[in-house]
Amino acid sequence: MFCQIFLKKSASFCIFFANFAAVKTKTEAIVLHSVKYGEQKLIVDMFTRQWGRLSFALQLPRTAQAKLKKQYFQPLTLLNIEADIRQQVQLQKISEASLLSPLPSLLSDPSKLAIGLFVCEFLYHALRDEQHNEPLFDYVRTSIEWLDGRERDFANFHLVFLMRLSRFLGFYPNLELRNHGTTELRNCENSLYFDLRAACFCEQPPLHRDFLMPQEASRIHLLMRMDYATMHLFRLGRADRNRILEILIQYYRLHIPQFPELRSLPVLQELFQ
Repeated sequence: MFCQIFLKKSASFCIFFANFAAVKTKTEAIVLHSVKYGEQKLIVDMFTRQWGRLSFALQLPRTAQAKLKKQYFQPLTLLNIEADIRQQVQLQKISEASLLSPLPSLLSDPSKLAIGLFVCEFLYHALRDEQHNEPLFDYVRTSIEWLDGRERDFANFHLVFLMRLSRFLGFYPNLELRNHGTTELRNCENSLYFDLRAACFCEQPPLHRDFLMPQEASRIHLLMRMDYATMHLFRLGRADRNRILEILIQYYRLHIPQFPELRSLPVLQELFQ
């Protein structure tokens, strides 16, 4: 009896200890948000390839030769980090960080910077509870690198990015017409409604207010046909682009609870006449 109790307590202790034991790991990371506290301290939220969304507490050294540099923790910076990861600990610790992929154009081009800051703020709220998801990480990383490398024709980038992001988060629009199986939308897209809650097209308006009339529902279908390589072929004015963005944000708010107002949105809406 004594042995059984001892073994149970030992097992419980091992589990407890394992939850707080550090795992030294190297991983790629995308900076989503950072806030300064104190003289030389930062709290940084990152989306990592190996662990998903994590928060880190950093003590920034004062010397220029230090392994952790403040400029590494600007929004959307792509990093290689070495960290001590502990389960059930809110703020992790980073021991080393280096640039994974420099983004010179993203930081120097005002239009790209406005798009980048919007995308970063959007991800900060959309990926609040995101766990390990390598395909999602790779999508975000390659999208950021694509924007940085593009010299022109990127005005629709944020629209395509948000639409394709919804696929990884589980609410990409369904191309099958409701109640009609695999009916082709192309032949009737201008007469269909779009149910924002159910993420599908339908012939009749649903019994709630969260839907798009056919004229605006066709914008969703148009957006689903775009990708980064072809989006410049779809000419949109500022008003059309902003309306599509409003629809996408409304769509996300229905699928992600407590999605807030975005501070970077007004600046983005003034771009690209």
